[in-house]
Parts: sequence; C-alpha cells; structure tokens
Amino acid sequence: MNPTVKPLSVLIAAALIASANPALAEDWTGGYAGFSFGYADADGPGGSSGDDTAIGAHLGYDQDFGNFVLGGELEYNRLSLNLGQSQGSLDSMTRLKLRGGYDFGSALGYVVIGAARAETSVDSDTAAVYGIGVAYPIGENFVISGEALRQDFDDVTRSTGGLDSNVFNLRTTFRF
Repeated sequence: MNPTVKPLSVLIAAALIASANPALAEDWTGGYAGFSFGYADADGPGGSSGDDTAIGAHLGYDQDFGNFVLGGELEYNRLSLNLGQSQGSLDSMTRLKLRGGYDFGSALGYVVIGAARAETSVDSDTAAVYGIGVAYPIGENFVISGEALRQDFDDVTRSTGGLDSNVFNLRTTFRF
C-alpha cells in the first residue's frame, strides 16, 4: 500500500466531517393548523364498548425555548362510535390541550394534558385528557405527527358508570 494514500484518505475524511453541518434543532415557534385521522375505542358500563375511526381538525400555537417547547391546541374529532343499543353513541370529542416537549433536533416528543368534552346521543361530559405524541417536520411548513390520548368520562351513558376512551391519531399539520 502506498504510504501517502492512508494520510490522504484521513485528510479527506476529516475535511468531510468538518464541513458537514451539525443537526440543527427545529424552530417550533408559531401557529399551526391541520387535520387528523385515527382510531378511537371506548369502554362503558355493563360491558358496553365500541370502536371506530376518528376524523378531526386542530389549531394551535407553540413557543420554542431552545430544547423545550410549550404550546396550546384546540382539537375536534368527529366520531360515530356505537356503544350498544342501551348506551347510545359517542358522536364527537373536543379537546383543549397544553403540550410540552423536548426538541430532539429532527423531531419533537411531547406530553399532553388538558380537558376533553364528549358529546354522546345521551348526554355530554367534560374530563381530563392526557397522552403522548411525536411530531416530525417535512420541509419548511409541514409536520406529520402521531398522538395517543386517554379520556375518562363520568356521565355520558344511560347507565351509571364512566366511559373510558382512547384515541390514536395520525396528523398532518401546516405551520404558519
């Protein structure tokens, strides 16, 4: 092997590494709006349960504090989740969420807490919502994300007892 080839290859490799741009953290500050498509399931009293697709829209604002991102969001999901003849149906959920997360550079991992309002064919109720999510930017203004949310409602069925609901959404968002 030529003794000059090894130092030359080391110099070329070092130059490539030095010229490579480091992964920059995404700037999450600003407003956004988008749509979601997902899956919802619910378990109610007396063994009543149901599952269906969830379609919705969301609108929010995030503030980037370096590695930490804090934001608020209003989300609406339209459902047609039949809980059985005796319990009615879960028709929609509206959520007001506070999200906080860590900027991993190429993605944002976050937790969600807030309030959820369920509208059923029988009644409506408000409960806490909590969950996790991850967002990944695609280009300058688009973000794809996924969320897993949990709500525990007390009084929205015909029987005494609560309604526990899980929603798993895939989301596409436009940042402005």
